[in-house]
Amino acid sequence: DDPAGGLAAMVVLTRYGRQLAAVGTMVVASRFGHRGLGRRLTTCLLEQAGPAVVYLAANSSSYSRPLFESLGFRSIDTVTRHAGRFTPRPYAASPSSLRPASVSDRDPMAALDQKVFGADRRHVLTELFGFAERVLVAEDRHGALTGFAAAWRNEDDLVIGPLVAADPAVARALITAVAAEENGSVRVDIRGSHLELANWAAARGLVPCGSATLMVHGGNLPGERDKLFAPVSGATG
Repeated sequence: DDPAGGLAAMVVLTRYGRQLAAVGTMVVASRFGHRGLGRRLTTCLLEQAGPAVVYLAANSSSYSRPLFESLGFRSIDTVTRHAGRFTPRPYAASPSSLRPASVSDRDPMAALDQKVFGADRRHVLTELFGFAERVLVAEDRHGALTGFAAAWRNEDDLVIGPLVAADPAVARALITAVAAEENGSVRVDIRGSHLELANWAAARGLVPCGSATLMVHGGNLPGERDKLFAPVSGATG
């Protein structure tokens, strides 16, 4: 708190059980800049996180990355925002069929997500059904779930996330199905390790427009992260 009233600085720690936590929305009022508040906040949240692996996406153009590095965070990848008007093009048929998700899909979605994300975020997926404009699931020919995607409104953008898929082909099919009917701007945040998907998205109008450094503290990210193609948001993972 600002002793004179109002807010001096803030940060958000999102917990996923005792094993994983995400950091987001760190802001310091300009009048309190360069006084060590960012370091104090980060130290405090690491204490609150305890033994959990903690991760964040540090804006590549800000001073925060050196701060996080000095406190033991290490860089493991990048995350690039791709946004624009999506222009569908012919693509190879997906091995999965797509359909709108229903309430009965929550449990299989949560089970797949926990395997990929590495922690239980069932409460996040439940909330998706309340605020997302579209939630789609992908299934193989035997009816097994191979992925899902949600799309929600953030000001002028339709944000696609989370995007969980068995492979890039399923991820492309889900993005296409979610974005094809959108007349405005579509946004999806893609990790640098998914270069193929990033190039595919850029060729369809979702051009790179900002990047962040994915950083981790206290261990490695759990789960089958190669199947997590986009987060819910940079602040919550």
